[in-house]
Amino acid sequence: IEVTTYRSEAYDRTSRKPEVSYGDSIEEDLVRRDFTVNAMAVALPEKEFVDPHGGLEDLAARVLRTPGTPEASFSDDPLRMMRAARFAAQLDFEVAPEVVTAMKEMSERIEIVSAERVRDELNKLILSAHPRKGLTLMVDTGLAERVFPELPALRLESDEHHRHKDVYEHTLIVLEQAMALEENGPDLTLRLAALLHDIGKPRTRRFEGDGRVSFHHHEVVGAKMTKKRMTALKYSNELVKDVSRLVELHLRFHGYGTGEWTDSAVRRYVRDAGPLLDRLHKLTRSDCTTRNKRKAAALSRAYDGLEERIAQLQEQEELDSIRPDLDGNQIMEILGVGPGPVIGNAYKHMLELRLEHGPMEHDAAVAALKEWWAAQG
Repeated sequence: IEVTTYRSEAYDRTSRKPEVSYGDSIEEDLVRRDFTVNAMAVALPEKEFVDPHGGLEDLAARVLRTPGTPEASFSDDPLRMMRAARFAAQLDFEVAPEVVTAMKEMSERIEIVSAERVRDELNKLILSAHPRKGLTLMVDTGLAERVFPELPALRLESDEHHRHKDVYEHTLIVLEQAMALEENGPDLTLRLAALLHDIGKPRTRRFEGDGRVSFHHHEVVGAKMTKKRMTALKYSNELVKDVSRLVELHLRFHGYGTGEWTDSAVRRYVRDAGPLLDRLHKLTRSDCTTRNKRKAAALSRAYDGLEERIAQLQEQEELDSIRPDLDGNQIMEILGVGPGPVIGNAYKHMLELRLEHGPMEHDAAVAALKEWWAAQG
């Protein structure tokens, strides 16, 4: 419980940080609130309900409305526009038409808000029960263009000659399908990866001669764009690294086809995913949004098969902690060489052999190392 007297505020247009002073009435205090549903009070000890802005009615109607004019509210604190989108997503409320109009007209005001505050609101929105609702509102009002421009850029225009999936709609479906696979509550890493997995498509779109549209290497371009946007929003280095890696790897499975990968390719898939393997499984499964039931079933069966092979190899070989059959000390002893770059190169060579052929007997590993050493001259 926070105990204080009434407050009032005055804002400078160049900042969202107000000059706070003490006020004279509860009504003056409540008009400072973001939305009418949060501008209600109970006076003690008489227990009188105070609701000068009709918050109870808006609560019953599940509507977000500002206590004063939305223009004055957003001019004072532009982050309230992000909060409107966030609360719509968290509470599944509608945003009043006049509030939406003000968001459209004043979206550029969000640029005076720090990246950290925008990021925190975006996280709460993405982790909510209905993120599509908040993200759609951000895109439709122009807010996303200011803080997350890669999202509205997915709304690629299509015409009768160049038909292709609506990448923006596809992305929102992938996000929702990824959410359905979560096992231990909302997963920010997985949800961000789902939201960002195709952001490289606008930059890589090509119209082919046969009328098809291609997006070659969009996963590589998308990983770089993900790193740049998340860094600008001041995400932690670890989260930037993980989400970018998932974006980079999200298409790898499609080379699996009907199961023709070698054990070596499966080992590399697991090694490259590392601790993100479980999330990569979920992201890849979520990325199937085709309405062709036969195609969707075939993709699901293929991924089932890949997961089974991974499980079998993990049981046999401890894939999660895959190492060469000889460690650095053994390599130095066998070659009679001290620490240095050559030992690192030898280690990499032995790791490649391990990935390619699986575990080797000690004598075979020693022979393979000596053969490599002889080839080095």
